[in-house]
Amino acid sequence: MSWAVLGALRAAPALDRPDLLADAVEHALASLDPGDAARVGVAEIDPALADTAEFCAAYASPLESSANCVVVSGRRGGHVRFAACVILATTRADVNGVVRKRLDVRKASFAPMAEAVELTGMDYGGITPIGLPAGWPLFVAPEVAAARSVVIGSGVRASKLAVPGALLASLPGAEVVDGLAREV
Repeated sequence: MSWAVLGALRAAPALDRPDLLADAVEHALASLDPGDAARVGVAEIDPALADTAEFCAAYASPLESSANCVVVSGRRGGHVRFAACVILATTRADVNGVVRKRLDVRKASFAPMAEAVELTGMDYGGITPIGLPAGWPLFVAPEVAAARSVVIGSGVRASKLAVPGALLASLPGAEVVDGLAREV
């Protein structure tokens, strides 16, 4: 297991610490193959340090090993379509190019915070690709999929997960999408 991306933090198997997971995340991890679920580590953090830059600085976690999960929405025919994108923290999602085309909408944008929180059942600043609503597409940047391990949210602001990139790319609804992320 490669949980070293969590820097100075001590990690435990995520399913051993359900108190550090959003309910949807715990249920999604429990539904994985037990061998895969055991590869996901969780570490408790100060919730005030959940934002990526603050987290990396406080806990000596490399920024290039952190991934962000952003919720995107767009309308088509009066219906709102949602997707989640997982990109490295050193990049930015191509929302109005690649994501808009994948969602097949005229215009895509980051979903409003309150709506993203309500629909995912996760805390803002802790939204993670593990445990997203059924049917949502999950677009994963190739750099994330290829990473030995990345740090992502746990669904709550009080912890972070260390997850193999290949595991993220194998989640339900996941698709590795070339050009998803652009360098900042």
